[in-house]
Amino acid sequence: MKYIEDIGSYFIMLKKIFSSPTKTSVLKELIFKEIDDLIIDSIPIVAFISFFVGGVVAIQTALNIDNPLIPEYLVGFATRQSIILEFAPTFLSIIMAGKVGSFITSSIGSMRVTEQIDALEVMGINSLNYLVFPKIVAIMFYPFVIAIAMFLGILGGWVAAVYGGFSSSDAFIQGLQEDFIPFHIIYAFIKTFVFAIILATVPSWQGYYMKGGALEVGKASTNSFVWTSVLIILSNYIITQLLLSS
Repeated sequence: MKYIEDIGSYFIMLKKIFSSPTKTSVLKELIFKEIDDLIIDSIPIVAFISFFVGGVVAIQTALNIDNPLIPEYLVGFATRQSIILEFAPTFLSIIMAGKVGSFITSSIGSMRVTEQIDALEVMGINSLNYLVFPKIVAIMFYPFVIAIAMFLGILGGWVAAVYGGFSSSDAFIQGLQEDFIPFHIIYAFIKTFVFAIILATVPSWQGYYMKGGALEVGKASTNSFVWTSVLIILSNYIITQLLLSS
């Protein structure tokens, strides 16, 4: 029964977010602040992880295909497929559920604990539109972060393969081009868009509807990470089944 109530409150929240909008001039400042907090601040950690994971994928692929009958370009092919199809859109989103999701939940939850949300309501401001809508707009730039992750992941794979002596540059680049299906890029960004919505709304819901004091803020952040990760994995399965299995 509790889960049904939770699902209902989540969709009620989504409806209220887009009603009684805040003044455009105020929202504009809030959106730029959220872009800085949620997107710009995430780029360094995403770049670091992507580059080195791309290198690890290339090295492990090379170490497991030392059979002379297997073409050398397979290192580049496997790196491209792994980074574009799963690592960049899906696993980075789970990492972002810890960084971005926990930040959103703790910031809104702290406002709930200190009764700042109640103060907004007393002033006649739609607190959900004021707090959550800028985050949804800002997170729409999340696909650009994933595009950077894809590029740096493949670059990291190239650096590790070529300078580690596992593959020649020509063979790696040939692997990147081999059997390339443009729809895979579209598929990855469709997933990213869905994950972005989950990253913005589920942590906001956890923070907005939390009850209790400062201790509960930490618990809400943990629940936020768990549920955001679960929904990302489930939606990843559903989207993959719908888009790639046909």
